[in-house]
Amino acid sequence: MEYLVKIDAFEGPLDLLLHLINRLEIDIYDIPVSKITEQYVAYIHTMQELELDVASEYLVMAATLLSIKSRMLLPHQEESLEDDVLMMEEEDPREELVQRLVEYRKYKEAAQQLKEKEEERAQIFTKPPSDLSDYASAVEGHKPHLDVTVYDMIGAFQKMLRRKKLQKPLATRVTRQEIPIEKRMDEIIEDLRIHKKKRHFFELFPSDQRDYLVVTFLAILELMKNQYIYIEQERNFADIYIYGSEKIHELRDH
Repeated sequence: MEYLVKIDAFEGPLDLLLHLINRLEIDIYDIPVSKITEQYVAYIHTMQELELDVASEYLVMAATLLSIKSRMLLPHQEESLEDDVLMMEEEDPREELVQRLVEYRKYKEAAQQLKEKEEERAQIFTKPPSDLSDYASAVEGHKPHLDVTVYDMIGAFQKMLRRKKLQKPLATRVTRQEIPIEKRMDEIIEDLRIHKKKRHFFELFPSDQRDYLVVTFLAILELMKNQYIYIEQERNFADIYIYGSEKIHELRDH
């Protein structure tokens, strides 16, 4: 049975490109096309490997990057001074993409500012403040780090695959065993209940079987989406940890 998960955090190929540019600390006006294309294609392959539904616009952007890369690799013929002048006036193949990224970043930042204004306004009430001291201890130390995106999760999954060296071809062929994603979700919840503390991202992948790893990753994304678990990361590129929310206790009745 095929199980597809649609994640709202995937906002399109420009969002993924901007994420890679920020992560690699690249100047948006001087993009190293070869490097960014390699990283972009690696993410697309990982998404396909996870059997996520990759929209056609992601593939179109991959083709665009490859086209720009090939145009920049073409040798320029310098036959005369006039040709040199024409060549200097020739547009940079990256220019259109850079303009699109700059425009997208502008609207993304504006949307973030509006979201912050909305959250700030949501804190204003007309009723007297309620006593929330009974809830303070329950949520203390469990505030989710909202800067962890699905792209960060895919990057962590790539790192885990490299650790387990699953890119190498297997010496034998093992019969595929279907693993229900609901069952794996229950196992993750039970694991968090037993340990009663945050778990390292890699600790939830005890098996080396690729099908098991993919189902586990999709189960984590589904639990995140439904707010049964939260993701914690102290700083950019640091290790990712997972812990259960109070909502997991509701699963006892299911």
